[in-house]
Amino acid sequence: MLIGELAERTGVAPRLLRYYGEQGLLSSTRNTSGYRVYDDEAVARVLQIRKLLAAGLTTEMIAGMLDCATGPAAHLDLCPELVRRLRSELAETDRRIGALAQQREVLAGYLGQA
Repeated sequence: MLIGELAERTGVAPRLLRYYGEQGLLSSTRNTSGYRVYDDEAVARVLQIRKLLAAGLTTEMIAGMLDCATGPAAHLDLCPELVRRLRSELAETDRRIGALAQQREVLAGYLGQA
């Protein structure tokens, strides 16, 4: 399928699909006219990428995880290295939540809402 059809089937803009390709997350071939051509599995791959991005992961992290992702819901087969990386990301997320909670407390204090 061409990039326009992939965009339509996934709801992801062609520009973003090209970016995924540049980041090594999505592969395509070129037809004789030079247009990108994607196989049917690209739909599931794009949905996997979107779900992993929604989890707050970077494209660099996702590139290392996509081989562990199965199905459009991006179920991850948890190998030890992947578990380590996800735990690290979860710890960083918890740290940021704690910092935001402190920031909120200070701001609310200024407004007398503590």
